[in-house]
Amino acid sequence: MSKRAFNLPNILTYARILAVPAIVLCFYLEGRLRPTDWWRWAAFWLFVAASITDYFDGYIARIWKQTSNIGRMLDPIADKLLVSAVLLLLAYDRTIDKWTLWAAIIILCREILVSGLREYLAALKVSVPVTQLAKWKTTLQLVAIGFLLAGPAGDKIFAYTTDVGIILLWVSAIVTLYTGYDYFRAGMKHFED
Repeated sequence: MSKRAFNLPNILTYARILAVPAIVLCFYLEGRLRPTDWWRWAAFWLFVAASITDYFDGYIARIWKQTSNIGRMLDPIADKLLVSAVLLLLAYDRTIDKWTLWAAIIILCREILVSGLREYLAALKVSVPVTQLAKWKTTLQLVAIGFLLAGPAGDKIFAYTTDVGIILLWVSAIVTLYTGYDYFRAGMKHFED
């Protein structure tokens, strides 16, 4: 493995991937140990730290000219793992349920469809660059999920924590739909059938 695989931007991406099982463990322990908000806050702060690495890994890679193929491959995977795992946890503990589950389903379906489109286009040697709106979409998702992760524990400090998270999740789902449509519109030019 090359030295580039262990540069700082890639280490931040690896840390984001490793944060996923740590957040899952916090949720597991919250349900098994004496009822306390401690584990929920631990999951929240792990998520915040992981979300911050999403910004800095790309920024540092560009500034320090440390981009690598493994980084380009793993960065979107790390984002999708983090978002998908936490949305599933939030559905499991019913922080999001009923109609709000549709926002999560929209987000998850778009991520899977765009990943498939990117894979198809990569086989054709066609690159689809990430748009600025897609970057904002990721930021919106991370902020919404952060509010929802704080959820019931956050509601004790700010009564509308979960409500703000739900509203932001729906806003991010709408932006997610639009960016997904945008990618498919760009990709349609390269469909052979």
